[in-house]
Amino acid sequence: MRLLLLSLCLFSAGALAEEAASSVPATGWGLPQLMQSLAQVQSSQGKFVERKHLAVLDVPLTSSGTLSFQAPGHLEKHTLEPKDESLVLDGGVLTIENRTRNIKRTLVVQQYPAVWAFVESIRSTLAGDLPMLQRFYKVELKGDAAKWRMKLLPLEQKTRAMVKEIVISGRGDRVTVIEMLEASGDRDTMTISGERP
Repeated sequence: MRLLLLSLCLFSAGALAEEAASSVPATGWGLPQLMQSLAQVQSSQGKFVERKHLAVLDVPLTSSGTLSFQAPGHLEKHTLEPKDESLVLDGGVLTIENRTRNIKRTLVVQQYPAVWAFVESIRSTLAGDLPMLQRFYKVELKGDAAKWRMKLLPLEQKTRAMVKEIVISGRGDRVTVIEMLEASGDRDTMTISGERP
């Protein structure tokens, strides 16, 4: 399972109601307002650069490509460099394809709880789906509407055994950086530019 999650990372990029309410600053902006703003975005596209920092390597593994999102549940990550790979989430079905190696794999994410949690960290954020996000993570938010940083801490032990935390940063209704710190200490950072996400 850890290998599958690491593969997803290489192919890529819940708090209680009282906790969410306590994160709302005096200005009246907080997690509910951020999620409402993100939920208004029905489709988006962007380019990404992803750097995978592994303890066994001196230099991070770098990949780049395009991302697209169609609300509420269609997400595509197409890696162009260093090789042609794609990850497509359509509803609850995840398809991973490596055209260079002629490999294609399809799985129902609900059958793989740790993978499902990882996939939902991105899909639920882009969709503004706070209840689903809180199903898998304790959510902590800092910043304001102009520049925010959301930390996701896994609730399930199986997920925590692989992922220590996921941090998603953005500006307004746009996600700009997705960082994942694995339990092993390895780190993955995806920077997104261009249009949304």
